[in-house]
Amino acid sequence: MILSIENSNAPLQDYGIQIPLLADRYTRTLESVSQHPELASHKKAWLLTADPKPFSREQLLRVHDEQYVDALLSSDPVQVMGQVFEFIDADGKFNDRYVASPNNRPMQELVEKRLAHAAGTLLACEAALQRSFCYFLGGGAHHAMRSGGRGFCLVNDLLIAVRELQFRKKIGRVWIIDLDAHKGDGTAEITQGDPNILTLSIHMAKGWPLDEDSPLDAQGHLKRPWWPSSVDIPVPEGAESAYLEMLRQGLRQLEILSCGHLPDLALVVDGSDPYEKDVLKSAQPLQLSLEQCIERTKIVHDWLRLKKVPQAYVMAGGYGPENWRVHAGFLKSVLPEYLP
Repeated sequence: MILSIENSNAPLQDYGIQIPLLADRYTRTLESVSQHPELASHKKAWLLTADPKPFSREQLLRVHDEQYVDALLSSDPVQVMGQVFEFIDADGKFNDRYVASPNNRPMQELVEKRLAHAAGTLLACEAALQRSFCYFLGGGAHHAMRSGGRGFCLVNDLLIAVRELQFRKKIGRVWIIDLDAHKGDGTAEITQGDPNILTLSIHMAKGWPLDEDSPLDAQGHLKRPWWPSSVDIPVPEGAESAYLEMLRQGLRQLEILSCGHLPDLALVVDGSDPYEKDVLKSAQPLQLSLEQCIERTKIVHDWLRLKKVPQAYVMAGGYGPENWRVHAGFLKSVLPEYLP
């Protein structure tokens, strides 16, 4: 099952934000999968489209603090968005990631669209529980922390979805497996002390966010301590040949930590920014080939499928014109297994 969300993917450039997170990553992935010879005639069986409502204030507050939620939902969210998408510097001035223009669409609209798009993660989790597998063309804002969004991540859709399903008593235990080039720091921070959510993050050993300066609060404590995931797998620069075995070992460690209790749901953060053709500067220390990127996600998929764990996927980071190939390649390799 592939989930595609309608009416929520307006390009960031329409709002003046100059970041190479291209909206056509979703459409090109879907087009490529639709042309696959085994899948073309079964599109009604594997494609789900939806136009969800934005996450509500109540749902947001299960993960984020009230001050941030109120600022996000205010009539003037420009400052909040400037911090999330890093186009406002420490002095409150716009940098070159933002181009002011009277033709820019209103920032409030972008917030609403992003919250609606994020709600697709919840729909994907629900579909995975029903049909064992669902891949959402979007989502994966794993840098958003309890106190606010950051790193292009507005709200942590992963945990909002999980907490909503736990609130409804649809699920109990959850694994979050993060394959993005950057550590899933927001997810790790929010889930500290939660025995029902185990997290795995395989990421660059150095680079953002791990080397980011973390300012002190009034008491002299770091504002953003780097909370550990349940399983952290830091990949040194130049260690791409060892990546797949490191991932396998990490999955075994995750299972050991679970003490024999399989989760009710696994949520996989399928970031394509480890791909060697990704254009984001902060992802450059990890350079996986297209084949390695597809294989790493397939390793996770096959491992979960063997254990009969329902699995939902989100796209997460991926920057530039070539990243859609990672997602399409994985989907074309596994979707035929789910055809009727």
